[in-house]
Amino acid sequence: MKTIFIAVYISFAVCIAGCAQSSGRLVGGDCEGCEAIFEYGTKVLSRIDTLPDFSEPGPKLEITGTIYQHDGRTPAKNVILYIYHTDQKGLYATRGNESGWGKRHGYIRGWIKTGADGKYTFYTLKPAPYPGGGNPAHIHPVIKEEGIQEYWIDEYLFDDDPILTKEERLNQKQRGGSGIIKLTKNKHGMLVGKRDIVLGKNVPGY
Repeated sequence: MKTIFIAVYISFAVCIAGCAQSSGRLVGGDCEGCEAIFEYGTKVLSRIDTLPDFSEPGPKLEITGTIYQHDGRTPAKNVILYIYHTDQKGLYATRGNESGWGKRHGYIRGWIKTGADGKYTFYTLKPAPYPGGGNPAHIHPVIKEEGIQEYWIDEYLFDDDPILTKEERLNQKQRGGSGIIKLTKNKHGMLVGKRDIVLGKNVPGY
């Protein structure tokens, strides 16, 4: 009986830490793994994040943008953006100490929370496509806004990616707006790209 009580208590505590935050109106359909957006622990979120791979060898990347409310004009504050992607081998690499969805999403992930201006920035390395080259390189994004349950939007894709075919471009859902970004190099040689996001755009049930 004591063992059962402990198990129930632990489950309840885990739900308070994660499930309780997954509240609001459900939109966008199935969102497996989207609850990872709450796995930032004690980290204080801001509009800028540097992902753990940024100090490693590889093409350094800066992505900026503004998150807008559904009208496409008003900056959206207090929106959490969760991103994760593959390493330079195209794998969701782990370091062995991951918990929760980190075991599947890997260690290369980050969390951002917008301020009143809706702006966001994150620094990382440009990910590699999956081994075998069947899918273009991409970054997964998940959104959590006030009053709405977390939902996925179109992946960040790179316009110059040779694997990004015409058919693949046409198959994009445009959730949150287009995720295909053009990269240039700044004076420091870093790849830079911009993507603005419109909350709920082309998201079913929004």
